[in-house]
Amino acid sequence: MLNYKNALKFVSEKEINNIAGEVLAAKEKLLNKTGLGNDFLGWVDYPEKEVFTDFERICEAAKRIRQDSEVLLVIGIGGSYLGAKAGLSMLSPYFLKSSGTKVIFVGNTLSPAYSKEILDYLQDKDFSINIISKSGTTTEPAIAFRLFRNLLQNKYGASSNKRIYATTTIGKGVLYRVAKEKGYEIFPIPEDIGGRYSVLTAVGLLPLATSGIDIKAIIEGAQAERRACLNQPYLKNDALLYAAIRNILYRKGKEIEIFVTYEPKLKYLGEWYKQLFGESEGKSGKGLFPASVIYTTDLHSLGQYIQDGKRILFETVLNIEKPEKDVLLEAEAGDFDGLNYLSGKMLDIVNKQALKGTVLAHVDGNVPNLILNLPEISAYEFGRLVYFFMFACGVSGYLLGINPFDQEGVEAYKKNMFALLGKPGYEALSEELKKKL
Repeated sequence: MLNYKNALKFVSEKEINNIAGEVLAAKEKLLNKTGLGNDFLGWVDYPEKEVFTDFERICEAAKRIRQDSEVLLVIGIGGSYLGAKAGLSMLSPYFLKSSGTKVIFVGNTLSPAYSKEILDYLQDKDFSINIISKSGTTTEPAIAFRLFRNLLQNKYGASSNKRIYATTTIGKGVLYRVAKEKGYEIFPIPEDIGGRYSVLTAVGLLPLATSGIDIKAIIEGAQAERRACLNQPYLKNDALLYAAIRNILYRKGKEIEIFVTYEPKLKYLGEWYKQLFGESEGKSGKGLFPASVIYTTDLHSLGQYIQDGKRILFETVLNIEKPEKDVLLEAEAGDFDGLNYLSGKMLDIVNKQALKGTVLAHVDGNVPNLILNLPEISAYEFGRLVYFFMFACGVSGYLLGINPFDQEGVEAYKKNMFALLGKPGYEALSEELKKKL
């Protein structure tokens, strides 16, 4: 998967070998659960065991939703939706209708216009709800759940509870209590798996299965990548080498990592990547800043800065080796646009040469490039990629000397928002903030 030859101008093989001890020690912290945040390492082994406890029930629920609903409304924010959104975007056709129920994500924004338009859209649609929250009290999804549960109750009356599926912590929290009282079907969020590492649990699998995606293939891909991460020796272990090289670059002043794709449907994979690494590594004044772009589109906006701007960045490029579909370019009479030199070529060839040309230009411009080669876009490869990034992120966090599995910084804005909205218990902070505004 990993090709790092375009980083060797900036990172030597000797440096990669010299950091091996640190990397292997970080790996052992993950596997032996001896590092910071070790109570949130359930994801490491999850593809091999616990997932199958609920696998059949997830498939049955997805089938039931497809039978009685045109739309599944997935309510969640952050890790409660980004993994599923990434998989859905990556694995669905651009414009053709998928084989499953339409999945719409809400509760990830406080935009009144967005919420009102979906409320209007659902007026004449049969729909179900999948509310995803460990606590049930996170502001954005809690507000959305109020709004859309009321609409569901108005449409279906007493039977509405059978259309609500709660993915939450078992035995704890407001959402679990309400789900038990109302009789919602409940799927677990394992207590030892944080939101951004939860894609391979019911958090991601129920929405994906409902949309018609082969979640068995996703799990099989994750299992294969897990075996590679755990068993391959250092110099053949792509996840360990990726963690090593990105940390060497960081220590040399490369403070920004840009995740690059050449396929628009991978946009939300970039969004999930940004949350995974941003929340995991951005602590104690440390960590690479994660960004994402889609080329060649963004070469016409950010390309100038990446080529000639401040030299504090590197790129990790995802290359899809076999396109899902392709187009033949034919000759045009008169060659009015000067493109006849491309006649007889497939469009993917043009895209691939753009990738190669961009990598060469950026490396010449002192931007290191790492290439991740993925054979194709498929459910299996999505599972592989998700596990690859999660494992590399855990190792990378330990190399930084931080806890990759907490996110206390996320709470800062919430306290201010609660105070400004007049939530009980925040009166003192409210007065303090009023003086600043």
